[in-house]
Amino acid sequence: MNMQSATFFEALAHILPADCLKTAAEDMRPYECDGLSMYRALPKCVALPENEAQLAAVMKVCHAHRVPVVARGAGTGLSGGAMPDPNALLLSTAKMMRILDVDALACTARVQPGVRNLAISEAVAPLGLYYAPDPSSQIACTIGGNVAENSGGVHCLKYGLTVHNIRKLRVVLMTGDIVDVGSDSLDEASPGGYDLLALMIGSEGLLGIVTEVTVKLTPKPQLAQVAMASFASVEAAGAAVGDIIAAGIIPGGLEMMDRIATEAVEGFVHAGYDLTAAAILLCESDGTPDEVADEMARVSDVLRRAGATDIKVSQNEAERLRYWSGRKNAFPATGRISPDYYCMDGTIPRKELPRVLNEIERLSGKYGLRCANVFHAGDGNLHPLIMFDANVPGELERAEEFGAEILELCVEVGGTITGEHGVGIEKINQMCVQFSPKELARMHEIKHAFDEHGLLNPGKAVPTLHRCAEFGKMRVGKGKPMPFADLPRF
Repeated sequence: MNMQSATFFEALAHILPADCLKTAAEDMRPYECDGLSMYRALPKCVALPENEAQLAAVMKVCHAHRVPVVARGAGTGLSGGAMPDPNALLLSTAKMMRILDVDALACTARVQPGVRNLAISEAVAPLGLYYAPDPSSQIACTIGGNVAENSGGVHCLKYGLTVHNIRKLRVVLMTGDIVDVGSDSLDEASPGGYDLLALMIGSEGLLGIVTEVTVKLTPKPQLAQVAMASFASVEAAGAAVGDIIAAGIIPGGLEMMDRIATEAVEGFVHAGYDLTAAAILLCESDGTPDEVADEMARVSDVLRRAGATDIKVSQNEAERLRYWSGRKNAFPATGRISPDYYCMDGTIPRKELPRVLNEIERLSGKYGLRCANVFHAGDGNLHPLIMFDANVPGELERAEEFGAEILELCVEVGGTITGEHGVGIEKINQMCVQFSPKELARMHEIKHAFDEHGLLNPGKAVPTLHRCAEFGKMRVGKGKPMPFADLPRF
């Protein structure tokens, strides 16, 4: 350890209790990766501040010593956004897990970033309220991580992503300065100036570290029912999604799973899925009993006309939760039937679902890897699960190539490379496909305005033009033209 490092660690030791600063390799090992476990690294050290004052002080020390900072919540992220940098401090908000205030009249809750997503709904349930965004990992993921990635969930079609359910953020900048963005006002229109709240949500820890989140709470509906529809082909199921929206119906949730996914799930949670179907749709309606009855009748009619071979409607709350349990457990269920899997995340226009699903099937044959399709069909957010065995030479690399082709296909049909998982390190090359050099340059200017020295989560989310130029040349070498290929080296 050199003198500069010693001084840095000594400064941190004056701020944090002994159990909140970890420097030994064995103590840092649990933080070496997030949910994208194929990429791992040990950080310079791990800090676990217990409050905002400690966190801000840590940031000031890092800024003074020009030590990069990588923020981490629960580590459930799937794009490598919280993967450590060996030269950086990994800052965990796990100890900041208090619900600070609940305002039942305003339907808001003010919470620290380490509060679990599901814990918010559990805390306000006696008030007849809940927090609507519900990622599949909601039992473990934290609200701070949800803000960083703009997470969604199975009910995001009707109730929106994280960005639609946050009123206000309190953020510590790289300098240690503290700013408030957003407003307590019930008027969701911009209070004036640029919308810094929306800019901060989904920024993947590149602009600041969130220390408080004011979330919007939603009244619990009187009733919810889910229709499970079976289809003889994936194309028919995909087309039915568009038919439902075209009929003017916005379900509480609209999810799709193909046969590979339902077979994996049924053996895991016994949700009652139709294993003879090529694909199933789960379509939920919520509201008053009269509203739900009317919408379920309309949905069932649309599904029948779209070619559904069977339709089952949940008859009680236990059955509704059982149908959803399969969808919520699709990822771990896939882990039971494959040594490894790679969970992708891209978004496409709904009308392109049949085309894209057919292309994913073709790519599965091309790469010789099975792929289960599980996704938020209503808003076109795909989650292909590419199954592979990392112990077989070349399979990991084929899985990555397969995933990259899916993401670039999403861009080709007018979609995006991520819906809710973020870019992190996983999709950083595909950012070069989706955005032009001028667009990426503007992103770097925004980053510089918040973080002059580029210390927050370096190397993540927004690629340098140099990286894009190298990626472009590599693609041209494989016969895939790319606009960045002619950029000069920087």
